[in-house]
Amino acid sequence: MFRHWNNTNHAQENDEVHSVSKVNELKAAIEPLSGRILQYCDDACLRRYLEARNWNIDKSKKMIEETIKWRLVYKPEEICWNEVAVESETGKIYKANFHDRHGRTVLILRPGMQNTKSIDNQMRHLVYLFENAVLNLPEG
Repeated sequence: MFRHWNNTNHAQENDEVHSVSKVNELKAAIEPLSGRILQYCDDACLRRYLEARNWNIDKSKKMIEETIKWRLVYKPEEICWNEVAVESETGKIYKANFHDRHGRTVLILRPGMQNTKSIDNQMRHLVYLFENAVLNLPEG
């Protein structure tokens, strides 16, 4: 007889307010960022860290700090195509010419096409592809 109307717009607004609040809380928790690291810690990135850690500020902060340390040592943004091109010669890993249903870049891995033995170079190649995939993500 009576219907309970579920207001999904209201729930979405609450989720968005919660999300913005948590992102701001995480921003305040991490030390002031500057330089090239700042470009990897925008609101969308912080939200992804929070979602990955079930909106736990402390766990997200720790994860971001570990990522920043890794970025400062490994310097993934400095990997050039010339350094990793040999890893792509057989097509063992490549960026697809389509996106998934959410508009994200798709990487195709074909381990049977392995052509090199150097794990370090293979990892640099994978990091290079991931970095480029992230650069091509849709906003948000």
